[in-house]
Amino acid sequence: MLDPAAQTTSSNHANLFAIFSARWCATHRVVCVAVQFRLVLRSILGPLIALAWLFTGLSAGLPSPVAAHTKSVSHSSWRFNDDGARVRLRIPRLELTRVGLDAPPEDPVLSEQAGRYLAERLVLRAGDSRCELTGEIERRRADEGWASFAWEYRCPSGAVRSGGPSSPAPNAPAASSPAPSSIETAILLEVAPSHLHFARLALESGRITERVLTEESPSWQLPRAGDGRAAEAAVGSSIASYVALGVEHILTGWDHLAFVLALLILAGTLGEMARVITGFTIAHSVTLALAVLGFVQPQAAAVEAVIGFSVALVAAENAWALGGRGRVIPLATAGGLVVCGALALLGWGRVPAATLLGLAVFTACHFALLERSDRPARIRAALAFAFGLVHGFGFAGILGEMQLPTERLAPALFGFNVGVELGQLAVVALAWPLLRWLEGLAGGRWHRFAVDAGSAVICGTGLFWFVTRTFGAS
Repeated sequence: MLDPAAQTTSSNHANLFAIFSARWCATHRVVCVAVQFRLVLRSILGPLIALAWLFTGLSAGLPSPVAAHTKSVSHSSWRFNDDGARVRLRIPRLELTRVGLDAPPEDPVLSEQAGRYLAERLVLRAGDSRCELTGEIERRRADEGWASFAWEYRCPSGAVRSGGPSSPAPNAPAASSPAPSSIETAILLEVAPSHLHFARLALESGRITERVLTEESPSWQLPRAGDGRAAEAAVGSSIASYVALGVEHILTGWDHLAFVLALLILAGTLGEMARVITGFTIAHSVTLALAVLGFVQPQAAAVEAVIGFSVALVAAENAWALGGRGRVIPLATAGGLVVCGALALLGWGRVPAATLLGLAVFTACHFALLERSDRPARIRAALAFAFGLVHGFGFAGILGEMQLPTERLAPALFGFNVGVELGQLAVVALAWPLLRWLEGLAGGRWHRFAVDAGSAVICGTGLFWFVTRTFGAS
């Protein structure tokens, strides 16, 4: 037991420390709050992950309007005849709900309204004249979750394009056959400006060519009659347009960006960052090519769910590494996956039980390796490669939807992959210097706060994606 003098001295020191702490926090309020928030965040992140998994189990089987990261798309196939063209359009029914038109096949009224909406916004022109819709809009059979419509256009008699071999001589009478000159789209652009419309055209030579139409480039100037193979070769989307599509895809693919940012957060050196990004890049380039070329066709629902889980796992690993490497996060993560696998065995969800149980084993082994390794950065690079293989299948979805002809696959694949890499490098070039700058502020407190808060947000978002893609409505 301390003597009274020692107790008095200890009490005085405690009082002085309390006074000093109060004054320091008063003058450095923001930093003090950030430090306190970071400590609280670390202490509760493990239980929060466990609660999130509990929510996963309770949410199983409930419908959800949340779609995967795939972009808003529609497709049209065109075949020209003597006085106009016939078009067939396909669009996911989920996309039609953006404008209040679900268009179930058994509802003729909504089907007619949806067909009319699409026909009004997909325009065929001959010169400056708009070709008119003729006959009825037909509802065609389509895959589950899709709506398909077909109709015909008749162009104004004598409408020809100015210039080119198809134009009449100055003193010749007006041509009696129409000459469609362009295709324009405004489908869903009023509610989804990032919507992509893939138009395919059957040329007179029998070749198929395509064009991606966007809000920035909504019109496709068609090849003129008699222009020959050069015009036909030039009419399809260029490599540059696929590069732009790849950049746009990665910059609007929030799950891919979240995964890359979660990997960067704990990369301590430039070498670690380079190994992680290189592994991810090589992996997704391989599976992107395999999927687009048709060698591998994995189940889309499983791919999207695993992508969401990859985001959550890397962010949870960040919290685990910084929070003392306890057992709560590994057990909560692997246990939650086992629960999901059991629910899948009972017929709930859209992801096979084997996939979920395989992820549980993978997660347990991953944390065990990290705990025993003296070089966790190498294991992190291997993790980036492993999940990069899955993300590559996600990247491939947008090109697979286009159903490109064989001769167009190589340039489309090359341009799209280059665009994805450019967009990814742009994100890294912005995020990496920012993280290093925060590391030098206030003794690294802001960096630690950014790592903890960023990991928590990314982990929660990844779990949300995983839950909705595993158990949400298709």
